Amino acid sequence: MIITTMSVFVDDQQKALEFYTGTLGFVPQQDIPLGGPHRWLTVSSPEHPDGVQISLEPAEHPAVGPFRDALVADGIPFTSFGVADVTAEFERLRGLGVVFTQEPVNHGPVTTAVFDDTCGNLIQIAAMTGTPTD
Repeated sequence: MIITTMSVFVDDQQKALEFYTGTLGFVPQQDIPLGGPHRWLTVSSPEHPDGVQISLEPAEHPAVGPFRDALVADGIPFTSFGVADVTAEFERLRGLGVVFTQEPVNHGPVTTAVFDDTCGNLIQIAAMTGTPTD
């Protein structure tokens, strides 16, 4: 069993597509109309275009709003994206106007930073920086 698609709930699919491709650098994969304003809309990493796709899922289900609001209020990222260098990616994204709620922090074996994806979510970027210790 492999992971093929993961979902990120978004307030506006077109705005999310523009942010995830234009700012973060993901590449579009699927864009299939589903009737009305909804689309099966996915993006993937340009480094792994045949890998896991992110579905930019409409956040219309009644459970989504309270769930996302609670995560954001507590500063908890919805998901995490791996990068080679958190500080370099932080500087690149901040230069593009991305708002970070957590600047890079070294937690020993991992460095993380957290940003607002403009679509209702906090997203973490992370890089392994060493070997975990006991």
